[in-house]
Amino acid sequence: MKTDKPTVGRKGEEEACRYLARLGHRILARNWRGGHLELDIITLLGGELHVVEVKSRTAPVMAEPGRNVGREKQRHLVAAAQRFLHSEERKNLPADLEIFFDVLSVVFYGSGADFDIEYYPKAFIPHYV
Repeated sequence: MKTDKPTVGRKGEEEACRYLARLGHRILARNWRGGHLELDIITLLGGELHVVEVKSRTAPVMAEPGRNVGREKQRHLVAAAQRFLHSEERKNLPADLEIFFDVLSVVFYGSGADFDIEYYPKAFIPHYV
């Protein structure tokens, strides 16, 4: 597997979508853009809308990929989710959805055929000032 960042990122998102689908999530969007803001994956699971940030790396990794979602990244995810909630795509969804922010990390080994997935549902709760 090529180890450049875009290739690893795409492959990680593909594996993340497969994993989430196996858990029962319905994938609504991948790489959703609202202006300069982007959400990796948006899913529906029951009455819940999940915004999933995917962090993909090749081994060896210095830190768990999921730890790379700091406060600034969280603010961007919340802003993008707010934009999604006011978008055309949102109009086809139930009005009373709960929204959760998840993190999913994918670490690839060797040729990329072997990998580990760590899923952190409800990884953070936005705090409004």
